Amino acid sequence: MKKKAFESFVYGIFLILGLITVGCVLLITVYLILSGIPAIREIGLFKFLFGKTWASTAKTPQFGILPFILTSVYGTAGAMALGVPVGFLTAVYLAKAAPPRVKTVVSGAVSVLAGIPSVVYGLVGMLVLVPGIRRFFHVPDGASLLAAMVVLAVMILPSIVNVSITALEAVPKEYEDASLALGATPTETWFRVSVPAARSGIAAAVVLGVGRAIGEAMAVMMVSGNVANMPSLFQSVRFLTTAVASEMSYSSGLQRQALFSIALVLYLFILLINAALNFFLKRGKES
Repeated sequence: MKKKAFESFVYGIFLILGLITVGCVLLITVYLILSGIPAIREIGLFKFLFGKTWASTAKTPQFGILPFILTSVYGTAGAMALGVPVGFLTAVYLAKAAPPRVKTVVSGAVSVLAGIPSVVYGLVGMLVLVPGIRRFFHVPDGASLLAAMVVLAVMILPSIVNVSITALEAVPKEYEDASLALGATPTETWFRVSVPAARSGIAAAVVLGVGRAIGEAMAVMMVSGNVANMPSLFQSVRFLTTAVASEMSYSSGLQRQALFSIALVLYLFILLINAALNFFLKRGKES
């Protein structure tokens, strides 16, 4: 009787915690909608989403966020293109091929990367990466979309590596033993047996990486130039996150409402990407 009562109590605690989590998400959603809709209604949805000029403090203000949207899309895609292959192959090596001592050292280094504050990434990028891009590519300013892509690619590595390692190590050893017994090489076994079996966990790692890349503000602001230009690889740009962070402290009136509208667009953007990735992952499992 006591055991059943204790289990019911623990179940109730877990239920309350879960409801609190859902409630927080709902509160954030409602607050962003209530704060962001007025500016979109006043500016106009088409002008807001597809306008190419952001001049929030001009005499005749303009609130077009298309440069921010495209910059966020290109920056995130570039960071994933650079970071996912490196993180994935690193995880396969550490989970399946690395000697114990090497695995310990590299895993520790990855954990250190995860604990470094964003501002430190931005500072190192500003002092090392930005001048390096300027000298190597002979451009006027190294603070650019490319610098932001590289910094974001490094920042998402810990999420991808750690979650992918956990997923690969959870694959039953019998799967690999059966593959090796049939004559497959270790490399073939890793990539044709272990990786497909851990596909859901690796996909979750990619989703975490996308979320980290899209939501980063401080490091990106320090290396991207933070100028509201249409995205170009060697040009200073501004992301959705940096647009909100750079102007919120002195904004007021319609400008402040427009910043909340940007936050709403960013929030919906993240939800859409996560939903799309989960949809394709679920369809892949069913097939």
